[in-house]
Amino acid sequence: MMKRSSIPLLLISALLISSCGVKKKTYLALETQYKELGQKYHQSQMDLTASQAEVKSLEEQLQQERENNSSLREALARLQGTLDNSINQNTQGNVNISKLVDEINASNRYIQHLVNTKQKSDSLNMVLTNNLTRSLSQEEMRDVDVQVLKGVVYISLSDNMLYKSGSYEISARADETLSKIAKIIQDYREYDVLIEGNTDTDPISQPNIRNNWDLSTLRASSVVQALQNTYGVDPKRMTAGGRGEYNPIASNNTAEGKSRNRRTQIIITPKLDQFMELIDKAPETSENAEMPNQADTASTSNFDF
Repeated sequence: MMKRSSIPLLLISALLISSCGVKKKTYLALETQYKELGQKYHQSQMDLTASQAEVKSLEEQLQQERENNSSLREALARLQGTLDNSINQNTQGNVNISKLVDEINASNRYIQHLVNTKQKSDSLNMVLTNNLTRSLSQEEMRDVDVQVLKGVVYISLSDNMLYKSGSYEISARADETLSKIAKIIQDYREYDVLIEGNTDTDPISQPNIRNNWDLSTLRASSVVQALQNTYGVDPKRMTAGGRGEYNPIASNNTAEGKSRNRRTQIIITPKLDQFMELIDKAPETSENAEMPNQADTASTSNFDF
């Protein structure tokens, strides 16, 4: 009798144990799902906060654009009013548009005339420079630098080539180079010539020379007198000047820099009196005024460069 009753109890116990195992697995699965949902909810809250901030920023930008748009409409209205007033004034004054166009065209022709004249001056200076460069030997080119800057020709001669050491006397070595430069100067008789002396910062120690101002000026004067007395350049065309140590082209902290700074520049410029008078003269704007014809232009721009 006892054996028969124990079998159902064992079955019930097994069923209870199995049921408990199933519930635990379900619980763990639900717990995991709950955690995942919590994380998704938290992320959604963060996304919502960011979206709200972005919406607020866009709303502020929209408001700013609306204000800007309002300002632009006000400015447009003011411009429209100004334009209307101008049209009314032009209508009331019966402005001749064709005449205004003619005046603008006349001004453009005048400007082009000045540009052509300037280009002619620059081109002729380049020819002068090329002529001089071709006449110099390779050895001379080491001591001579030729440049054209803003329509002005600069011929820079080193003191090693021109003068005896520590002196303003022209050396015999410089004669051939100066003769070539003098020929170029003579070929362009309408050009002015400035001879400009420059030194380095080393003080001069000569009893008859007080400082570098004196030395640079005396050296320029020596070149001027050599061009005048030896090569027949008209002294009225020439000016001698000295800039001492105050116009360096390199650092005086090195021997090479000092050597470059010790130089004499021959600066050749066209006489631009007529050109400047032409610039200062405004184009005429009367009804019958016209720009000079080709014959007139040729006569006003003929500077014999």
